[in-house]
Amino acid sequence: MTRSFAALALVLVVGQVSVPPPKKGGNPDAAKVRNPVAATAESATAGRRVYVRLCVRCHGPEGRGDGQAAAGATPSDLTGAQWTYGSSDGELFAVIHDGTSADMAGYAERISDTEIWNVVNYIRTFKRAP
Repeated sequence: MTRSFAALALVLVVGQVSVPPPKKGGNPDAAKVRNPVAATAESATAGRRVYVRLCVRCHGPEGRGDGQAAAGATPSDLTGAQWTYGSSDGELFAVIHDGTSADMAGYAERISDTEIWNVVNYIRTFKRAP
């Protein structure tokens, strides 16, 4: 237990989470990574600010993949239950952190890990219309 506590403390101090890169079909190792940021209203609000700044142009205001600046492949519809690169918080983090291709760049150099987790929490608020 001491090692686990030390590892968690190191992650919290450094602020970095090691998540395996995204893979089509999902990444079982990334799927095991748990979101360290509680899914609170404050986190979702912070995630929304980042989403509007960086994601809305491609994924659209409601996450349907219908943004006007999308180039190349159609961006993912984030209102669905299943996504090309996996649907867990860890897999979603990996996609935002590392990107998937020339069409989806990674944001690790532009925003912090906490901001990425906030975006994950915000994306979780999207609902598919019936």
